[in-house]
Amino acid sequence: MGIYTESLVCYDRKINQIFYIPAHKERLVDLPRQEEMVKPSKAKLSIVLPTYNESQNIVRMLDSIAETLSPYAAAEIIVVDDNSPDGTAEIASLHAKNISNTHNKKLHVEIIRREGKFGLSSAIVAGVQFATGDLLVVMDGDFSHPPQVIPSIIEALQDSNCDIVVASRYIKGGSIIGWPFKRRLMSKGATKIAQYGLGIEIKDPVSGFFAFRRDIIDGVKFDAIGYKMLLEILVKTKGARVKEVPYTFTNRSVGKSKLDIGVIFDYLGAVMRLYRYGKSVRQKEKRTSVRFFSKAGRFYTVGASGLLVNYIASLLFNALTPNVWYLYSTMIGILISMTSNFFLNKVWTFEERDFNMKKTGIQFGMFIGFSSLGAIIQLLLVYALVENYNMEYPPSLILAVAMASVGNFLLNKKWTFKEKIWS
Repeated sequence: MGIYTESLVCYDRKINQIFYIPAHKERLVDLPRQEEMVKPSKAKLSIVLPTYNESQNIVRMLDSIAETLSPYAAAEIIVVDDNSPDGTAEIASLHAKNISNTHNKKLHVEIIRREGKFGLSSAIVAGVQFATGDLLVVMDGDFSHPPQVIPSIIEALQDSNCDIVVASRYIKGGSIIGWPFKRRLMSKGATKIAQYGLGIEIKDPVSGFFAFRRDIIDGVKFDAIGYKMLLEILVKTKGARVKEVPYTFTNRSVGKSKLDIGVIFDYLGAVMRLYRYGKSVRQKEKRTSVRFFSKAGRFYTVGASGLLVNYIASLLFNALTPNVWYLYSTMIGILISMTSNFFLNKVWTFEERDFNMKKTGIQFGMFIGFSSLGAIIQLLLVYALVENYNMEYPPSLILAVAMASVGNFLLNKKWTFKEKIWS
């Protein structure tokens, strides 16, 4: 049985429940090979369902998945619960035997209850470790990932020449229902950061609904930190063949969303770790053009993250200080985003680790100055194009943003971080 280093897995036959206690000190997880798994029977298909406080959804979710899996000869559902205080694991355990009896034991349900809230990615890894299927599907337990999509995902994985199938919201036929503008903006920002920062080409790299062949993760070490396990799989199985299938994401109607400011920072930290991982395993690029455009891509990715930080910081400050004029909140949001952009560019884009106080202070002042100059140039260009050349506002805005951002990158590259322009 695959376990974490110094972990403990206990099985109570009376209530058909597994208590999974992971080690706290060991972060890296070796996923065992299929032949190393010790289970009473082997399923062809495994559904991994991480849960936390889903007592209102879990019974209906299990029934819906079970109904969807009825055509399959051998399948299993692995529920991994992070010790939900609302009793999700207990409810799932009581219902598991009913499902097995109803489906003539073709469908097996296992409940893994861990002793604390250790995060979504580590829950997925725990479920994958215990699963016996050759094909694995990962999905949420709140009905935002409709079980009815599972057959199309499995069909794509079996019939096409691919290793990973991603249920995508952002390809033709996919959509999102019930999200406010803020949530859509955050999702799009996270998507762009993954695409440009990590070189991932698929449309929905932050999807939580996906499937893969077990053999592609043999021997892979996962950090299992954060909320986007698909990103880590895509980066650490570089070269795997990926296909996207469309689905409609529906915002949960019961229960509370797990998204908060901590999740956002966990995500940004995960992207930074995965970037360092990719850098460590690839050969150092010697082509000047590739290095130049790589840095430019990182610079603009940081800029995209700054928009997200600006938006969130402005809203938070306005909510915490409702009596303050909203423009002050906006100005504070801009300052915070500029600060985060500076440090991310210093550490990530230009890979500089010298934090001498005087030098860093000068660099910060120059960065703020060039960023402000870029904003002024953008405003002047928009005004000139619209007023003097009668250009429509949207294309003039795009052109102005592009020109200002290019100038911002080149000025900071040359003067703030003391690099040659073409290097």
